[in-house]
Amino acid sequence: MDRDRLAQALMATFLEELEGHVAALNRDLLAWEQTSSPGRVQELLTTLLRTVHSVKGASRAVSLGLVETACHRLEEVLGTVQPGRPASPEVLELGFAVADALDDARQRLARKQELADSPLEALLPRLAAAAQGKSPSAEPPASSAPSAPVPPAPTPPARQAPAPLTEPPAEASGAEALPVRVSAQKLDALLARSGELRVSSLRLDGRAEWAEALREELSSLRSRLRGPEEAAARRLEVRLSQLSRELLADRLALSHAVSGLDEEVRRARTLPFAEACGGLERTARDVARSAGKQVRLEILGGALELDRSLLQGLREPLLHLVRNAVAHGLETPEERLRAGKPPEGHILLAARLSGGRVQVSVEDDGRGLDLDAIRARAEAQGWEVPEGAAAVARLIFRQGLSTALQVTSVSGRGVGLDVVRSQVEALRGSVDVSFRPGAGTRFVLDVPLTLSTLRVLLVSVGEQQFALPAESVERLLRLAPAEVREVEGQQVWAAPDALVPLTSLASVLGLAPGAPLARLATVVLTLGPRRVALGVDEVLAEQEVLVRGLGPRMRRTRHVSGAAVLPNGKMALLLHPASLVRAAAGIPSASLFPAPAVRHVRQRILLAEDSPTTRALEQSLLEAAGYEVVACADGAEAWERLQRLGADALVTDLEMPRMDGFELTKAVRASPRFSRLPVVLVTARARPEDKARGLEVGASAYLVKSAFDQTNLLETLRRLL
Repeated sequence: MDRDRLAQALMATFLEELEGHVAALNRDLLAWEQTSSPGRVQELLTTLLRTVHSVKGASRAVSLGLVETACHRLEEVLGTVQPGRPASPEVLELGFAVADALDDARQRLARKQELADSPLEALLPRLAAAAQGKSPSAEPPASSAPSAPVPPAPTPPARQAPAPLTEPPAEASGAEALPVRVSAQKLDALLARSGELRVSSLRLDGRAEWAEALREELSSLRSRLRGPEEAAARRLEVRLSQLSRELLADRLALSHAVSGLDEEVRRARTLPFAEACGGLERTARDVARSAGKQVRLEILGGALELDRSLLQGLREPLLHLVRNAVAHGLETPEERLRAGKPPEGHILLAARLSGGRVQVSVEDDGRGLDLDAIRARAEAQGWEVPEGAAAVARLIFRQGLSTALQVTSVSGRGVGLDVVRSQVEALRGSVDVSFRPGAGTRFVLDVPLTLSTLRVLLVSVGEQQFALPAESVERLLRLAPAEVREVEGQQVWAAPDALVPLTSLASVLGLAPGAPLARLATVVLTLGPRRVALGVDEVLAEQEVLVRGLGPRMRRTRHVSGAAVLPNGKMALLLHPASLVRAAAGIPSASLFPAPAVRHVRQRILLAEDSPTTRALEQSLLEAAGYEVVACADGAEAWERLQRLGADALVTDLEMPRMDGFELTKAVRASPRFSRLPVVLVTARARPEDKARGLEVGASAYLVKSAFDQTNLLETLRRLL
C-alpha cells in the first residue's frame, strides 16, 4: 500500500474512532455533572483523562496537530481538578465545548475540509487560560506562557513512519484479544451479496419445480409410446428424475448455507439500540438549560440489537422528537410544581420488537398537545381541519405547522415533525402520536426489523406489477357491488367493526384504470388505527424479495419507497403503505364496477323529508336531473306509498315524525319485494356512530347535509341506479 492510500485508511479509522470517543466524552461529562460521590467523581475523571489521551495519541498518528494540541490542553485542565471534588460549571462547559468542537472537526475532516478557523481552533485560548487556573471564558494575555509546552506539530506523513492509532493502556496485557473493526461499507456490501444469494436460492426453487414438471410431462408422453421410443423416453425420464433430485438437494444445501450466512452477516451488522440514542441525553440537557427547564432522559431496551442501517436512519428522527419534547412538551419547574408534578421533567425512550418490526416510542410527562392551537394554525394555513382529536393531532406531521409563539433555535420554523415523518417513511415505517391533556405526549415509530429483504404481496395494476409490504396487508377481498356503500361521496367497504374507505390503487397512483370487473380484487392496508381498501386488477403472489434503493434522483418519488428484486430477476416498485393510506382516504372512485345496462324509462325516486323547504329543494333538483319524484312528509307516508307505487330508489331524511329514516330503511330491507332497493340517507347527523348505524340497517349511501353538494346526491344515485 502506498503512503497516500495508507494515510486515507488511517484517517478513515481515526474518524470512526473519534466518533466513539466524542460519545464517551459526552456520556462521562454528563455523569460527572450529575454525581456527587467522591469515588464516582474520581472514576469518571480517570476515564475522561484516558479518553482525551487516546484522542491525542490517535490524532498524532494522522498528523492532526490542532486536535493533538486541544486534547493536550484539555488534559491540563482536567489535571487541575482536585481529586474527588465535583466539577465546576466552568470546567464542565469547557469539556462539553471541546466535545462539540471535536465532533465538528470530525465532520469537517470527513468532508475533506481544513480545520483552520474551526470551533476547535477558537477554543485554544480558553483552554490555555483554564490550564493556568484562570476563568475558561477569559482570553489569555498574548505574553502569558503556557503551564506546559505546546506539543510540536507532527511532521508530514511523507517523513513519518506510521504510528499506532491508539496508545495501549499501560495495564493491558499481551494476552488480551485486540478488537477488529470492519467498516460499515464492507458490511453493507457483504449484506447486499448475501441478499443476492438469497434471491438466487429462491430462483433455484423455480428451476427445481420446472425440472419436476418436465419429468411429469415426459412420463405422460411415454405412456403413449411403444417400442424403442418408449424405452428411450424411459431412459430420459430416469435422467430427468435424477436431475430433479439433485436440484432439490442443491437447493436445500444452498438455502441452508444462505440462511446461515445471512444470519451471521446480520449479527455482524447489529448494534445495541442505545447506540442510536448516543448524544440524545446531551441534546436534552442543552435544550433544557437554554429554556430554563430540568429534564431526565431514560432509555429502555437499550440492549436490543438492531441493524446499523436502521439505527443510523433513526438517529435524526429521535433527535427531533427529543428536542421537541423538551422545547414544546415539558413545562418549566414552576409550571410543573403548580400542576402537582416534580420540577424535573421525564422523557422515556423505549424500543421493543413486535413481530418482524421494531417499535420505538418517545414519551414525555409534559403538558400534552394543544389541539386548539393546532386547529387555529391549520385554519390559518387554509387546511381542511378534521373532526376527531386523533386526526387533528396528526396534523403536526404536516409541513409548515408550528404552534410556537416565537422563533428559537429549536422551534417556531414549522420544520421538525414533518421531517420525522418523511425520514421514518424512508425506512418503510410510520409514526403516530397520542397524548393526555396535562399528562404528556407519546410518539411511536414503527419500522421494519431489516431493510434489505422483505416479504411482499405482488399485485398488478394495468400492465405493471407493484409490491406491498405483507406486514401492512390486513386482508384480501373480492368485493361485489352489493358489499360497497357510499358515505359523503366516498365509497366504503362496511367491515364488521368500521367503515373502510374504498378506492382503486390506479386512482391513488394516477394510472389509467383497468376494465371494471364484476368482483373487485381488493387489498386492505392498515396503518395503526387507519385502514383503506384498494382495488387492484389482480393479486399475483406473496414472496420474499430483495429490497434496493432508488438512488438520490428518485428518492422523493411519491408513494414509492424502493424497488423489489423478484426471484425471476425482474423488478417491481415497492409502494409505501403509510403514503397510500393517507392519499387514498379522500380519493373518490368511479367505475370500480361495470356500469349496469342503460334503462330508457324515466326512473322514480321516492323522497321522504319532513322539512317543506328541504323537500322542495331536493325535489326540484331530482326532477331537473330527469327523475320522476314522489315526495312524502315523513317515513310512514313514504313506506305506504312505496308499497302502493313502487320506486327505483329511496332518498330519505333520518329525523322524521311517525317513522324515522332508520326504521324506514329497516322496513325496506325486511321486505322481500324491496330488499335490494337503493336507499340514500340525507341527514344533518354527522357522528361516526350515526353513519355506522345507517349502514348497519341497510342504507346504500349516507350523505351529510352540512357538507351537502347537489352533485354528490346526483352522482350517488347515478352509481346506484
